[in-house]
Amino acid sequence: MLALAAPSLAQAQIANTAAPAAPTDPFGRETPRTAVTALLRALAEQDYERAGNYFELPARTPASQGPELARRLQALLDKNGTLRPFGALSSEATGNLNDDLAPDREEVGTIPIGTTDQPVLLSRGTGADEVPIWRVAPETARQLLAKNVAVAAREAAPAADEATIAGAGLKDWAILLGLALVSFGGLWAFAALALLLTRRLVADHGTNGVYRFLHAALPPVSLLLAVLIFYAWAGRLPVSIVARQAALRYTGVIAVVAFVWFALRLVDAISDLAIARMRRSERRQVISVVMLLRRTAKLLLIAFSVVGVLDTFGIDVTTGIAALGIGGIALALGAQKTVENLVGSVTVIADRPAQVGDFVKVGDVVGTVEDVGIRSTRIRTNERTVVTIPNGDFSARQIENFATRDRFLFNPTIGVEYSLTGAKLRQAVDIVAGILRDHPKIAEGGRARLAKFGENSLDIEVFSYIDTPNFDESVVIREELLFAIFEQLEAAEIGIAFPTRTLMFSGEIPLAIKPPAPEDKPGEQG
Repeated sequence: MLALAAPSLAQAQIANTAAPAAPTDPFGRETPRTAVTALLRALAEQDYERAGNYFELPARTPASQGPELARRLQALLDKNGTLRPFGALSSEATGNLNDDLAPDREEVGTIPIGTTDQPVLLSRGTGADEVPIWRVAPETARQLLAKNVAVAAREAAPAADEATIAGAGLKDWAILLGLALVSFGGLWAFAALALLLTRRLVADHGTNGVYRFLHAALPPVSLLLAVLIFYAWAGRLPVSIVARQAALRYTGVIAVVAFVWFALRLVDAISDLAIARMRRSERRQVISVVMLLRRTAKLLLIAFSVVGVLDTFGIDVTTGIAALGIGGIALALGAQKTVENLVGSVTVIADRPAQVGDFVKVGDVVGTVEDVGIRSTRIRTNERTVVTIPNGDFSARQIENFATRDRFLFNPTIGVEYSLTGAKLRQAVDIVAGILRDHPKIAEGGRARLAKFGENSLDIEVFSYIDTPNFDESVVIREELLFAIFEQLEAAEIGIAFPTRTLMFSGEIPLAIKPPAPEDKPGEQG
């Protein structure tokens, strides 16, 4: 048995052994984005020996030329060259295949050579262990080897004694900061002034669509325009490429925030305007749909912003999105209640058993619907508390909606005294029936009939409807009817009965027998 079990144990150990990791490039040149980022990092640290590894040298060019090419490239980029922002660089190992270049070429920027701008090209090749890598293409390296480029590079090189921060001179950082203050501050002031003028010209701020749109759009749009202006100017400034690319990279975060901010405010403005119009037209169910759509749109926008910011910081979100797909089944199994509530939300909105503002009874909960959300419905009770019911439970319960009724039941039982004669009893019934017949708010078909001989009274049953959908008005009419019934019965000397009990005894009532007085004892004298 042991001999047979040994191979199985060995096979299990082999199966459990993790597969060896795929080989990677030690210089991070797997994609155009990682190659340019790593090259800039080496240039910022002035590690030109390492930066030389990011060049594919032309034939018969010694490897010692690599560091010199890195210096020349940096000098030309600092002078007037450009590199594509981090977000615009391809993060695929194959590069961008839709750029009208050869599949193994990728354009990532431009450098000034002579009187023209020449493209900075990357070429795809293979490194150690046959790993695909991207390097500065031989065409670009050949242009950097020209003598006139060497002279231009020496003239553009920064002074050796210049103070630097993060690989760039203080003067370069100051120029970029000044440009940011001018563009962002100027457009913010313009947006504030435009809103102030619009506020003075527009009388009704709450419902005016133009003002609401401008109030929602101007602040984020001004921020977005400032980002675009900064991109356009900073990309061509003769400052350090390291500082420029860092500023442009993290300005991309501001661009994502500005876009999402604009979209969120626009969603709020449009939904508020739609809700106001729906309330005026008393289409309350549409309000619930608008609120649900607003929340869904906001969740999607926030998710988009998170993905955009993570991508700007160089975090690979593709793997995370794929992991969401793989773990979707497990997540659904662990969030059955959440899925049930989402389905319940769709059911509540589609079936419309209750709308925002309706007075309802759901199980033991009685109150006014305040909100129909994605997960739950909130009801404000008469005690002014808020009860939150998950939509999955809400859609499965028996819901009594008082707001949809068109009239109110008036169904009191009026008890009169047993001491009345038959004629008086008929008169009492006629009085109540006449009051129902003559009142303008009692729907046709109201009746009053002698219902039964009750335990304490002769019961006249009223069955009628108050013809109004308004609850407050129905309460006033109910009071009027009861006052009229009481006053006319009182005028006819017909008494309203109250609980009484009459006890009848048969035979003689026994008298209490007083015990005889005790006789005086012998020998006792007064």
